[in-house]
Amino acid sequence: MPHTLNSQPAAAPALDIAGLESVYETLASAVDAVGRDKSELFLAKLALLCAQRIGDAQVMATLVANAQKDL
Repeated sequence: MPHTLNSQPAAAPALDIAGLESVYETLASAVDAVGRDKSELFLAKLALLCAQRIGDAQVMATLVANAQKDL
């Protein structure tokens, strides 16, 4: 089974580098479009939408912890 960047088994196929780059570009464009004053709200809303789609609070907690590393 494919693995995600955090080496956890993925429920769906993991994105390849091109897919990750596409997601990054989409995200960067959206953050720019909403502006600095709404970017935190946008990212929180996006995270909650992703959590709802993932459907597993523990998986989200792991992803949040992984995102906090090395900032």
